[in-house]
Amino acid sequence: MDEDKELIERIEQLAHEEHALFDKESRGEASTKERARLKEIEGELESCYDLLRARRARRSGRRGSRRRR
Repeated sequence: MDEDKELIERIEQLAHEEHALFDKESRGEASTKERARLKEIEGELESCYDLLRARRARRSGRRGSRRRR
């Protein structure tokens, strides 16, 4: 949905950054700061996905209540 567009774009940005850092980490090239950033991204992604699920559940609930009327 349009109202989720910004959130989905943020998720995509974070996932791209996470992927790049994972690549560096897998080659043993990630700094301590970059490893810390990976942890931050993990938390941010979790929060974004939680918000996205909550928004979708709310919309789904509203549609379901309209059908019951």
